[in-house]
Amino acid sequence: MIEALDIQVKGIVQGVGFRPFVYRLAKKYLVKGWVLNATDGVFIHAEAEAKLLDEFVIELSENPPAASHVEEITLKEVPLEDFDSFEIRFSDAGAVEKTTLVSPDLATCDDCTRELFNPNDRRYRYPFINCTNCGPRFTIIEKLPYDRKSTSMKDFPMCERCAREYGDPLDRRFHAQPDACFECGPHISWREHEGGDIEAPLGPVSWGATREESDAILARAVELLLAGGILAVKGLGGFHLVCDADNPEALAKLRARKRREGKAFAVMAASTDDVRRVCEVNDAEAAVLEGSQRPIVLLKKRSDAEFAPGLADRLPELGVMLPYTPLQHLLLHDFIEAGGGGMLVMTSGNIHDEPIVIDDEDAYGKLAGVADAFIGHDRAIRARYDDSVVRVIAAGSAGEAVQFVRRARGYAPLPLAMPSPCHPERPEDSSCHPERVEPSPCHPERAERVEGSRAAPAGELLADAKRDPSTTALRASARDDKVSIFATGPEQKNTFALTRDVEAFVSQHIGDMENAETYDAWLDAKNRYETLFEIKPDLLACDLHPEYLTSKWAHEESRTRGLPLVEVQHHHAHVVSVMGEHGLAGPVCGIAFDGTGFGVDGAIWGGEVLISNLRAFERFANFAYVPMPGGAACVKHPLRMAYGALWAFDLLEHPGAADALMALGEQADVCEQMIDRGLNTPMTSSVGRLFDAASALLGVCTEPTYEGEPAILLEAAMTSDACCHPERPEQPSCHPERAEPSPCHPERAERVEGSRAAPAGALLADAKRDPSTTALRASAQDDRDQPCAFAQDDDSSRYAMEVVKNTATAESTAQDTSVVLFDAAPTFKALLDDKAAGVPVPVIARRFHDAFVQAVVMAAELARTVYGIEVVALSGGVFMNRYLVEHALAALERAGFTVAVNRDLPPNDGCISFGQAVVAWASNEEGAAEGGA
Repeated sequence: MIEALDIQVKGIVQGVGFRPFVYRLAKKYLVKGWVLNATDGVFIHAEAEAKLLDEFVIELSENPPAASHVEEITLKEVPLEDFDSFEIRFSDAGAVEKTTLVSPDLATCDDCTRELFNPNDRRYRYPFINCTNCGPRFTIIEKLPYDRKSTSMKDFPMCERCAREYGDPLDRRFHAQPDACFECGPHISWREHEGGDIEAPLGPVSWGATREESDAILARAVELLLAGGILAVKGLGGFHLVCDADNPEALAKLRARKRREGKAFAVMAASTDDVRRVCEVNDAEAAVLEGSQRPIVLLKKRSDAEFAPGLADRLPELGVMLPYTPLQHLLLHDFIEAGGGGMLVMTSGNIHDEPIVIDDEDAYGKLAGVADAFIGHDRAIRARYDDSVVRVIAAGSAGEAVQFVRRARGYAPLPLAMPSPCHPERPEDSSCHPERVEPSPCHPERAERVEGSRAAPAGELLADAKRDPSTTALRASARDDKVSIFATGPEQKNTFALTRDVEAFVSQHIGDMENAETYDAWLDAKNRYETLFEIKPDLLACDLHPEYLTSKWAHEESRTRGLPLVEVQHHHAHVVSVMGEHGLAGPVCGIAFDGTGFGVDGAIWGGEVLISNLRAFERFANFAYVPMPGGAACVKHPLRMAYGALWAFDLLEHPGAADALMALGEQADVCEQMIDRGLNTPMTSSVGRLFDAASALLGVCTEPTYEGEPAILLEAAMTSDACCHPERPEQPSCHPERAEPSPCHPERAERVEGSRAAPAGALLADAKRDPSTTALRASAQDDRDQPCAFAQDDDSSRYAMEVVKNTATAESTAQDTSVVLFDAAPTFKALLDDKAAGVPVPVIARRFHDAFVQAVVMAAELARTVYGIEVVALSGGVFMNRYLVEHALAALERAGFTVAVNRDLPPNDGCISFGQAVVAWASNEEGAAEGGA
């Protein structure tokens, strides 16, 4: 019996060969009707025998094009229209102007790679070969709909043969907008310094308009690389700086010219087999390496592999990616064929702290003092995109998970779902994400508006928790108000977020907003997103910090345009970003550890435990404040931070501190005076700064050359051949949760300036149930599977944090003051004791890390004991530490918690804009958000 269906497919289904895929399926299953692009996906009218129609729909769902991402398929039975064929219909421009999703750029597919190296193919060695399954997308789009005339390919009219492929629904290049060949498409160019002298002017530009000319350029490029030269090579989202990864002289030259002293370089290898020669690669990591996104993947170095000095010194991991453009395939292939090693350095084409260069002429100016020669091309880049960086981590019983370090090319601007409350009146929605958390009733009474994330009634969150201690699941659903939000993001590792209906478009990594060039790049990207996705924001969100450039812009924009503005506390945004990604309404125990965030009390936060829902938070616990003599100077000079910690913890006279104080020299007196007089000495609860201090005290890193280096090298110091008890190698795992509680010192709450307050209302009442100072430990569990290479020794219990009951003032609020403090004094005393006793640095570093794993579990246990909260959300740059996040996940899971971490965004500040957008979204649920300027 012939039946008819109207089918709607939502997701990444445009510009990825979805319509020709449907056309071929229709031919296969004898389906009649049509397919077309529409404003919110692909629409299909299908008529066929019932059995064939079922098979058509199943294959549509289960075997879509590799470049597509099907989010939803809806079916509707409709009357027959008696079509006698199947056709691809072309909607007019007005019908697709608001295409929901745009595909990111895609790595060269296997079919195109085979053709690239096939001497019998007409695109043999063409540096811009592509098809509907691969090639540039977002970086060439100028406007929607996604059509050749709306991309930077509009300047390249197709030749007859390319046009024929483009128009054939059965061809792999049907409607492949960047389709081209040597005859009609873009070409590479070459330019180098005259006489091979970096100080000499650049010579003339030559073009590879034919295969012979193109191959000659590549041959010269390989010759230069083998001689230790540096190339600037234009890619999809900008230029790379390229050199031989096995040549220490070339690496040193690149570091000096780029002004990049210590930070590791990423490399590109020709294949996964080549990567396995130098790094350990498991199946999950191989899948990420070989996927269409082709990010940089952080991989563990093989112990038997040798690496050139200056590549990734002192680090256990190497950032590796595979080629994702035809030009990269050709360059690596020819380099290896000519006798080069298997890897080339591929680092961002920019000067230190500036945005990646995307224009040839701009590159000739900005990179002339870095690169010996340039491979450019005449296809314009319309969007600036760095490479994405990821790693695969052990995520407890969930197995292996991808953790973003930087989200950019290949992933952005894929949207994230914006949460909104469940609807109990629709029973089918009662369990929104059962695979993530247990469903629980929604609490519509939580929709009371608050002013940004600054204020929330102290009892509100707790009352919700007591009614139902489990965390409420959320779902993404269309909202009636259709408010659009622009969230400006943070100062460092900036991204911004724009919302449209139930989607949030989080931008690619922009960078640190510290110079005019990056700020201009931020404005350009913002304007591009607003134009491309046709979003006009109704509401603004920004960080609470008054001096961030993005916050200043938001306040000015709010005043100028009369838009409401929500200011979101930095660590609340961290926690809410996790909640938003996983559809959690809260309350959750949110643990946010990072380097810097402006606190509600004016101090620098960074070691926070927040009882949080999507709109508001209460500060349940934090690390006791320590002074930062010199403020931001402590970040660049961690010995200053070490002095602040020693001062706060009464350890200046400890013998183990002598080396650090001697290294600090006369600056020690300066630090003392600054602290005593309160001059440029902010107080901080930052865990990141505590890691900096420990690194400096141990002599691991006292003069960092890049942001985060002290903590990164402290983690790296935990070498695999050192253990807490080498004489007892049979002990397979550490047990940080079993450490014995230490005596608490409530007097320390008075010792550290800025920790003299506690919250009012219900939070304080809960704390007063047990007025004694609390020290917790997790119950003993079977820990044989804990991801740890060291055995926990008896001495490590000395590193345990003390939990100190905070004190209150009449002015205390639930946001600025916590119930309890984590006092790291015992941890630092134990570190200095071990240092003075000659305990190896790897052992001390491991014990120090385990103390913070224990602190995470203690915080979660406290929150569960007081409030019954079982769900923990971890976020913040400190959780980029592989050891810390993997061990915290394992320990929390053994203790019976449900744990959520960032999944689609990095846990560092790259997630902040999404968290800001979700807070503003939730705050606006019953109308326009309050807090406008």
